[in-house]
Amino acid sequence: MNKNSDINTDIGQKERPLNDGDGNPTPNSEHMTTVLQVLPALNTGGVERSTVEIAEAIVEAGGRALVVSNGGNMVYEIERAQGEHIEMPVHSKNPFVMYANFGRLVKLIKEKHVDVVHVRSRAPAWSTYFAAKQCGKPLVITFHGTYSVGNFLKRKYNKIMTSGNIIIANSRFIAGHMRRIYGVPINKIRVIHRGVDLLRFDPKQVSAERVVALANKWRLEDGLPVIMLPGRLTRWKGQTVFIDAIKQLARRDIRCLLVGDAQGRDDYRQELESLVEHHGLGEIVRIVDHCNDMPAAYMLTDIVVSASTDPEAFGRVVIEAQSLGRPVIATAHGGAQETVIENETGWLVPPGDVDALAKRLDKALNLTPEQRNILSKKGIENVHKRFSKDTMCAKTLDVYNEVLTLKKAP
Repeated sequence: MNKNSDINTDIGQKERPLNDGDGNPTPNSEHMTTVLQVLPALNTGGVERSTVEIAEAIVEAGGRALVVSNGGNMVYEIERAQGEHIEMPVHSKNPFVMYANFGRLVKLIKEKHVDVVHVRSRAPAWSTYFAAKQCGKPLVITFHGTYSVGNFLKRKYNKIMTSGNIIIANSRFIAGHMRRIYGVPINKIRVIHRGVDLLRFDPKQVSAERVVALANKWRLEDGLPVIMLPGRLTRWKGQTVFIDAIKQLARRDIRCLLVGDAQGRDDYRQELESLVEHHGLGEIVRIVDHCNDMPAAYMLTDIVVSASTDPEAFGRVVIEAQSLGRPVIATAHGGAQETVIENETGWLVPPGDVDALAKRLDKALNLTPEQRNILSKKGIENVHKRFSKDTMCAKTLDVYNEVLTLKKAP
C-alpha cells in the first residue's frame, strides 16, 4: 500500500510480487509492475527532477522503478528512492549508437520484465520507440518542450515524440503545440502539469540558518530588496533582458541574482558579465552559478523573475517561487500563462520587453506589507490546489495503468 494517500493507484497491486525470502520480488511471470523511464542524462533540470519524483511514486505505490540514462549527479537520488539506474549512452544522436541502444533496450526490457516504457527526450525516443514495439510493451512519451521545428528533417526528427500510446504534455500550451504542429489527436494527449514538492518548498521548513548561510555566501547586505532570476545561463532564458531592465529601473538600493549554471556556455557568461560592467551594475547584479538549496534561495528573495524570450513549456521556477510565497514576474507566453494569476500571484509581461519588465519590477518593489502578504497567501494556495508533486505523480501513474489496461483489452 502506498504510504502517500494521494497516490493510490493500481501500480504494484495488479500482480502481487513473489518474494525471495528477503523481500525482493523474483523474476517470474507474477511480478510487481515495472516501469522503465528513459532520458538522456540525470543532471540538474526539470525533466530530471520529474523523473526522480515519478520513480519515487512508482516505488511508493508498490511497483519497481528503472531509469536508463547516460548518468549524472542525480543518479544517487534514483537509488535513494529504491529505484535502479542503468547507464547507457542514450544521450547520443549518433545513428550507430542509437541503433546499438535499440538492442540494449530490447535486452533490458526482456531481462527486467518491464511492463511500461516511458521516454522523455528525442534522441533516446528513437531507440526506445522501436525497442518497446519489438517487445510489445506500451510506450508513454512526455513532450517536454516545443523543440525547434526548422526544416522537414528536423520536424521528422521531432515527430518521434508523438509516437507513444499516450503522450503527456506538461501544459495546455504544449498540448496545443502538439496538435497544431504534429496533428496529434486529442484522445492520445494527457495534460499533466509539473508539480512542486510541498514539503521541500514549504516556508515553514526553510530554516533561518539556511537563508542566512546563503545570503553570506552570496555577500548580500541586510535590508536591501533581492530580485532573483533562476535558470541555466542560456540566451533564451532572458538574462540580458533582465539586466537591461535593472539598468532602466535605476535603483542602487537593490541586489539582483542570476542563479544558474553556464553548462559550458562560458562565452555567454562572459557576455553577461560584460553587460553588467557596461551598465555600471557590478555592485548590484551578481552571477552566482548553480544553487543546491533553492528553497532557501527563494526565501531570501523579494521578487522572482522568469524572463524567457522563448515560450517555456511549463516553467517550474514560477510555481516553486509561488509555493514559498514569493511575488513572480514572468513572460506572457507558454506555460507561465497557466501558472501565474495576474495581479493575484504575480504579473505577466511581453517577452523581451525591457520597459514593461522594469515597470513591473518597480510595482513589485513598492508593494505594501499587506499587499505582499495577500499575494503570498494566494501564491501558496494556487500551487497547493493545482501544482503539487502528489497530483503530478498520481496522474502519471494513472497513465501507466491506462496503457496497461489498453494492452490487455481484446
